[in-house]
Amino acid sequence: MQNQEFYIKPYETNFKEQILSVWEKSVRATHNFVKPSDIDYYKQSVKEIDFCSLSVYCLTNENKVVGFIGVADLKIEMLFLDPDYIGQGLGKKLMNFALNDLKADQVDVNEQNSNAVKFYSKFGFTPYEKTEKDREGKDYPILKMKLKFIDTNISLNR
Repeated sequence: MQNQEFYIKPYETNFKEQILSVWEKSVRATHNFVKPSDIDYYKQSVKEIDFCSLSVYCLTNENKVVGFIGVADLKIEMLFLDPDYIGQGLGKKLMNFALNDLKADQVDVNEQNSNAVKFYSKFGFTPYEKTEKDREGKDYPILKMKLKFIDTNISLNR
């Protein structure tokens, strides 16, 4: 996989099937706390998302979608990578794009997804609220996280 070039492109409707495939592979590989029947339930909801209504960007390699990120109202609503590409700095590439270009400053994450919590924490996100159930009312606690405030007026050369 060396020398492969990855590009972040705005969502195109012809990417939808690939996005759904990346979502499902990613969730099945990284969300071992979610019951398989619940994954099937969520899959139906994801199929119904109008990706054109969000700022969705796809990470591609030769027109193959290997990951994607979606932001609405400065909140990261989704970030998924094909499991074959995890650990190569591509999630970081999507996050830097979301932070720098889309100005995202919030994210909700499953509390049980400790790798995701650590990932977002490395970018300066910190929990500020917790819900015991997810948006669908299922027993998957959600951590609401936001970027820590940094006062840029403080001199670091004291």
